[in-house]
Amino acid sequence: METIGILKKEETIGEIVTSDFRKAQVFKSFGIDFCCGGKKTVAEVCEKKGINPDTVINALNQLNAQDSTTENEHSKWNIAFLAEYIVNTHHEYVKENIPFMTELAEKVARVHGAEHPELVKVAELFGIVANELISHLMKEERMLFPFIKELHAAQINGTQIPPTVFGDVSNPIQMMESEHEQAGDILRSIREITNNFALPQEACNSYTILFKKLEEFENDLHRHVHLENNILFPKTLAVKKELESA
Repeated sequence: METIGILKKEETIGEIVTSDFRKAQVFKSFGIDFCCGGKKTVAEVCEKKGINPDTVINALNQLNAQDSTTENEHSKWNIAFLAEYIVNTHHEYVKENIPFMTELAEKVARVHGAEHPELVKVAELFGIVANELISHLMKEERMLFPFIKELHAAQINGTQIPPTVFGDVSNPIQMMESEHEQAGDILRSIREITNNFALPQEACNSYTILFKKLEEFENDLHRHVHLENNILFPKTLAVKKELESA
């Protein structure tokens, strides 16, 4: 891939972040979605947001001279290993944190909701995204990811594409991407109504912890979705195409 300094207009945000995950933080600083919006080009997103693309490119350029990290290794992993990593790292994070965060959001809304009515909305929105994500993870773990592992085995053994109950693998992938976008939209709404998780002076410990956990949760989801939308799913479709050609 060419460096961002000679970035082509057709290069997508997902491709850029996949080549160097550090650049995700640059996009985030400009309010640019690098996970669900990964299929869009820098030019497209900047035009829609009214941002000068040269400003974004210059910020990305500043990272090129710095040492890269092992974040880039994800794109080199096979699809079975990557799917397992996502489950063990990001799915487990979601499952472990949702009960605590749901209880905390409801508690903070009860105690401080009269003075800060946005907290009632935060609790409501988090409850929605929590339920949606639990259902989403179940579909991935019970249907899509097991097939991805079977697809990798077929690639290794030179056998045919295994049969599925959902037709072509592009069908559940499109559904998962749509659900990713819905979850991202809800968390974006929480960020907006809390003014980027800004705490009032009188915020108690629970209030403070809630906002810190919400930001942490959003950051984890961004990386989680990036790994699936921009790496795992394209690699899965590539393997399927390879097996069909064979």
